[in-house]
Amino acid sequence: MSRRGLAAVASVLDQAASSATNILVLVLAARLSSAAGFADFSMVYVAFTVLLGLNMAYVGQPLVLEKDPERLATACRSGLRFTGAAAAAAGALLAVVGLLLPGDARSTGAAFLALGLVLPLVLLQDGLRYCFSALRAPGRALAADALRLACVVSALLLQPEGASAGRLVLVWGLSALPALALGLWLLRPSVRGATATGLLQELRPYLRRGYLGQRFLVEFAVGNGSSQLAVLGLGAFATPLAVGALRGATTLFGPLNVLFNSANSFGPPVVGRASGKRGVVRLTALMGGALAVTGAGWGAVLYALPERAGRELLGDTWQAAAALLPATGAQYAVMGLGTCALLTLRVLNPKATLSLQVVFSLLSVGLLLGGYAVWGVAGAAWGLALGSASKAAAGWLRVARLPVPAPAAGAPADQVRAA
Repeated sequence: MSRRGLAAVASVLDQAASSATNILVLVLAARLSSAAGFADFSMVYVAFTVLLGLNMAYVGQPLVLEKDPERLATACRSGLRFTGAAAAAAGALLAVVGLLLPGDARSTGAAFLALGLVLPLVLLQDGLRYCFSALRAPGRALAADALRLACVVSALLLQPEGASAGRLVLVWGLSALPALALGLWLLRPSVRGATATGLLQELRPYLRRGYLGQRFLVEFAVGNGSSQLAVLGLGAFATPLAVGALRGATTLFGPLNVLFNSANSFGPPVVGRASGKRGVVRLTALMGGALAVTGAGWGAVLYALPERAGRELLGDTWQAAAALLPATGAQYAVMGLGTCALLTLRVLNPKATLSLQVVFSLLSVGLLLGGYAVWGVAGAAWGLALGSASKAAAGWLRVARLPVPAPAAGAPADQVRAA
C-alpha cells in the first residue's frame, strides 16, 4: 500500500477510535448511573460535544488547511495554546455555573463543575489530532487516541454502580491525561524548531477579523443549529413514533458518519498534495464515488436484514425505521458526494463553503418539514435526502466554476490566516 493509502487508513482508524470512545463513554455511564444520574451526565456531555465542535471548527479546520511547511510547527503550537486558553476560560465559566446552581440541582451543578475542571485536558487532547493531521502523521494521532480509548474504558469500568454524574465526568476527563502526555511527547520533535514568540502574539491571529476559523464557526453553528431546529420542528408536528423512527434509521448509519467526519476533518492534508485543480478534483471525485457506493451498499444491507436481527438493533422501533431505510440510504449516498464536494472547496477555496452550508442546511429543514406535511414521516426522510442531494449538486457546480489557478512557483499558501 502506498504512503498516501496508509495515511488515509490511519486517519479513518483514528476517527473510528475517537467515535468509539464517545459511544462507549455513554454506554458505560448509562450502565453505571441511575436514570437521573445519566440524565445529568448526558446534559453535561452534550455541552462538551458542542464545545468540542466549536473548537474543531475554529481551530482544527483552519489548521489542517495550512499548506506552508515552514509555518506548520508554529501553527500547531499556537493552535494548542489558543485551545488551552479558550478551554480554561470556558471551563472557569462552567465551574461558576455549576457552583451557582440551586440546591435541587446540586447533582447537575457538580457535573458541570467537574466538566469545567477537566475541559482543558480533553480539548487539548482532541486538538492534538488536528496537529498530527496537518503534519501528515495520522499514525501518531491513532496511537494517542487508542490509548485514550483504553484508559477511559478502564477507568469507567472501575467505578462503582450508582456513581454520581460528577464523579463519572471527573474520571472521564482525568483519564485523558496519559493520551495527552503521549500526544505532546509525539508532537514535540515536530514543533521543537518553531519560532518562539510571546503568548499574546501567538493568540492574536485567532482574534483578528477575517480569520478563516470565524467562517467555519458560523458553518458549524448553522449546520448544528439547523439539525436541532429540524428535530424540534418535526417534534412539534409529528408523533413520538415518527421522530423515533427517523432517529432510529439515522442511527443505523452511524459507521458512515465516521468515514464522512474523517474525510472532512483529515482529508485536506492528503488531498492538498494532489497537483493542481484537476488532480484535487480527480481524487475527491473518486473518494465521493466510493463513499456514495458505500452509503448505498450499507443501506441495502440494512434493508435486507431479517426482522429478528433488526429488532435486536432497534427493538420496537425497527419496524417503523425499516420503512425509512431506502430514503435514508439515498440520503447517505448523496451525502458522500456532498462531503467530498465540500472537501474540494476547502482545499481549493475555503471561503466558498459558508454560503453553501447556510443555504442548504436551511433548505434541508424546510424540505424535512414540508415532506412530513405532504407524505408523513416517509416524506420527511425523503425531504432530507433531497436536501442532501441539492447540497451535493450545488457543491460540485461551485467546484466546476472555480477558476484554474495559474502556476506560480513558490506562491505562499496563506489561506488559513487570510485577513
